[in-house]
Amino acid sequence: MITTLGPGELFTLFFITIGPLKLIGPFVQRTHGAEDATVRQIAVRAFLLATVGIIAGGFLGATLLVNWHISIGAMIVAGGLVFLLVAMRQLLGQYEPPHVPDPNSPALPASPTAAALKLLFPIVLTPFGIAALIVLLALPSDGARLEIILAMVVLVMVLNLLTMLFARKIMVGATIVVLQILGGVLGILQAGLAVQIILRGLRELKILAS
Repeated sequence: MITTLGPGELFTLFFITIGPLKLIGPFVQRTHGAEDATVRQIAVRAFLLATVGIIAGGFLGATLLVNWHISIGAMIVAGGLVFLLVAMRQLLGQYEPPHVPDPNSPALPASPTAAALKLLFPIVLTPFGIAALIVLLALPSDGARLEIILAMVVLVMVLNLLTMLFARKIMVGATIVVLQILGGVLGILQAGLAVQIILRGLRELKILAS
């Protein structure tokens, strides 16, 4: 059951759903051509906005979940379906022709805050990551467990910040190949995890036997 997830399992859940591996490539691409000082400003603002946004969104979503009478099982299935679609898109995207940047595409906004907002969703914050936090916050828990959940979210967001700050140094040479291989492996695991999440939601809804 999701209510029995320990700190390590919570960290793994958030690392996969809102962690840095899905962020590094798009961040480097979107900030291409910007000065290092500007990139640092964008990274810090994106970190702050994403951290406040996911925590506020999690609590708001948990409240609406109750007020709209949406069951935990339905929310788990919805989050699992989105997670599965994203995982399949990542896997199938490897067979598509390489993306060629459009020279006529709009430049990064001059304001670091505006640029950070443009990167926020769904690159830094993912819908299935927010769904995971909403479900966890909607479940009955004491103050200590709530602190652990929020601490794991903040920890992963700090890793996102470090990744954005050092993204240009990471995305060089053999590291790119390693990240591509790791991305393929994690894509398969994400698809499997998504199916597992959907099955868990169906059991929660009593559609499948435990």
